[in-house]
Amino acid sequence: MTLGFAPPTAAPPRSSSESASRLARILEPSEWAAAGVPLLRNPREVVSGLHSRHTPTPRTAVLAVLDHEERLAASASFVRRPVAADGWEFRNALLAHLRRVIPHDLRRRAPVRTAVLLYCREGDDRWTEEDGAWMWGLRDACTLHGLRCGAYITLTKGGWQVLGEGRGGRRPSSDSQPLALGEGPDEPDRLAPRIASGASDPLRRAAAR
Repeated sequence: MTLGFAPPTAAPPRSSSESASRLARILEPSEWAAAGVPLLRNPREVVSGLHSRHTPTPRTAVLAVLDHEERLAASASFVRRPVAADGWEFRNALLAHLRRVIPHDLRRRAPVRTAVLLYCREGDDRWTEEDGAWMWGLRDACTLHGLRCGAYITLTKGGWQVLGEGRGGRRPSSDSQPLALGEGPDEPDRLAPRIASGASDPLRRAAAR
């Protein structure tokens, strides 16, 4: 089986030590699948709601905090700076926005709220190093803010995909118009497993759990 990972985005030359450090802050799909990220009960509702609230365009990250009933507690969006994909940079950006929109839960024995990240980007739904850096950053930001690390979702022209769950849909997409909150198009197959060409066997197993 050929894994269809997308090639990394071109970046200025870097020293070998700097490149090695950056790559250490990227999660591979198999590592993400093994992390035990909780599955969303209704990913399409979450994606549609965030798309309607923030109308993301390519290079926009939408960070949402959900309560134990998967209701939105807080959210924020920001445009990614044009720098090389680095989980440390992404972690700092996510953590800064979390601190602005919701108090931390570090005093709790166990996290009760979950952070979810929707990232709108160019390209197709194949996993990229940029996705891996966002996943690393989300996991680390959640740990530092006392939250559970939730789903990482990509939004492209082809639609949306929850990495590791094998679920996605055609709408909303990166170039679709936002709908009014509470509305949504009929899409009978919206939660049918849609394995991206960059998904690995561990991702398929995670989707089946």
